[in-house]
Amino acid sequence: MKISFKTTALAAVALFAINITQVSAQELAVKPADPPKNWHTLDLKQDGYFGISLNQAYDFLKGKKSKTVVVATIDSGIDTLQKDLRPILWVNTKEKAGNGKDDDGNGYIDDLHGWNFLGGPNNKCDVNETTEEVREYFRLKNKYANITTAAAAKDKAEYAYWVKVKDVRDSTVSKSQAELDQLTPLMNALVTTDAFIKKSLNLKAGQSFTKNDLTKLDAKNDTLSKSKYIWGLILQDADNAKTDTKTITELSEYITKLNNDVNPDLEARKRVVGDNPDDINDKKYGSNQLKFEDASHGTGVAGLIGAVRGNGYGIDGVADNVKIMAIKAVPNGDEYDKDIANAIRYAVDNGAKVVNMSFGKKISPHKKWVDDAIKYAADKDVLLVQASGNDNQNVDVKPEFPNDNLLDGTKVDNLISVGASGSLNDENLAGSFSNYGKNSVDVFAPGVKVTSIDKDAEFNTADGTSFASPITAGVAALVLEYYPTLSARQLKEVIIASAKPLNGTTVLKPGSKEKVDFTTLSKSGGIVNALEALKIASKMKGERKK
Repeated sequence: MKISFKTTALAAVALFAINITQVSAQELAVKPADPPKNWHTLDLKQDGYFGISLNQAYDFLKGKKSKTVVVATIDSGIDTLQKDLRPILWVNTKEKAGNGKDDDGNGYIDDLHGWNFLGGPNNKCDVNETTEEVREYFRLKNKYANITTAAAAKDKAEYAYWVKVKDVRDSTVSKSQAELDQLTPLMNALVTTDAFIKKSLNLKAGQSFTKNDLTKLDAKNDTLSKSKYIWGLILQDADNAKTDTKTITELSEYITKLNNDVNPDLEARKRVVGDNPDDINDKKYGSNQLKFEDASHGTGVAGLIGAVRGNGYGIDGVADNVKIMAIKAVPNGDEYDKDIANAIRYAVDNGAKVVNMSFGKKISPHKKWVDDAIKYAADKDVLLVQASGNDNQNVDVKPEFPNDNLLDGTKVDNLISVGASGSLNDENLAGSFSNYGKNSVDVFAPGVKVTSIDKDAEFNTADGTSFASPITAGVAALVLEYYPTLSARQLKEVIIASAKPLNGTTVLKPGSKEKVDFTTLSKSGGIVNALEALKIASKMKGERKK
């Protein structure tokens, strides 16, 4: 899974990939009605949407006191000025802001709200990276490209690894090239139609339009009429703040990622960050700057966990008494194992009790580093919540990394893997893009057309296990707020038990037209539920000290 989630805007854009200039309303199927923006918080029985029963959960908690829980988000960074997040940002009280010193001696200078492991000198950041399989392919290419059999290789294990890397890389590049061939002309068409509309609306340079602006547009010719229709469809299920500029920017970022698979920039890390990503002992790197142009994903994730509740702005987060520790370690592309290992340790050492990890990849060259960090978190009683991935594949067969199957053959009990579910109790309950696995995915949670906050006071509706994961992390944090003696192991047990098995519920298996029982897609066979989690937790005897 890449960090970019599948946006509804891009899904709409894809409708026009064949011939954007020849599309008419009559040629397109009628779109189903979108669920309410807060559907992920609703209750199936009371509201008709398969959310997490959050209102009922807070009714259950009335009169009870909570304890603040620090939740770390290892992600793309965060907009620290977002109105829904500013009051809940974790603050390193041992650090004096802006003095250029490591006041608390933790190895990170001026880490007031977290740390950026992709940062470099002069306010730079390694924003765009290629996939791990591409990086590893080029690292090993000169050594093994001309060797055709394992017998000819001096290092048989490394040769076998090379064969796997090459297969994955070839598949990735082929897919990325196909998407580039489709999306590049599409981008050109969108830019062209965008210009028609802006000219007709008399917009100045730098101004954008929303779906509401389109209603004011008098389409006097066929070209403008089609341009209006296309943008109307793209923006119709977006919040009023969603603009043409934001849509084009999202598509441009995705095209950049695809191009970096096909024509990789292999020097970005060295050029920007300056460390050696293959040396875990090279730790003096990064910066304290958390917001760059790619902060949308991390901001949305943080919002779902704990956006200020009841302030009349944005959304209400799942948990009502959390502090968000922002750790930037995931670029537009694949994360480095070194950064993830260090990010987990940073979160644990600075007091996080729940860590959300909405990222993943297909190759993990330094898995042991990450495994050791996961075990470190387990030893310190910290729960890790991981997005299962958006490749609609069985991760029992094709694993995503990180995961809880460690290289030493053991498993940890402090990591939860989350798939994405839809809003209705029908055959589309399992997100069509979501990874699944009876042995590797623990639970499902809302992840289809979920709305959260975005950077720069905006909002975003998107699909992805990237959103299902923080909703689950938010439930875990909420439980821990009110039942602070529960261990990480118990928290995982509570989350899984809250997802009651949906025996007899037939759904489309993600990525296919085959119908399966929903219980075959994860260990729990169900969907996370905040009310049930709290009820279960209330009857447990905690294992940790207050």
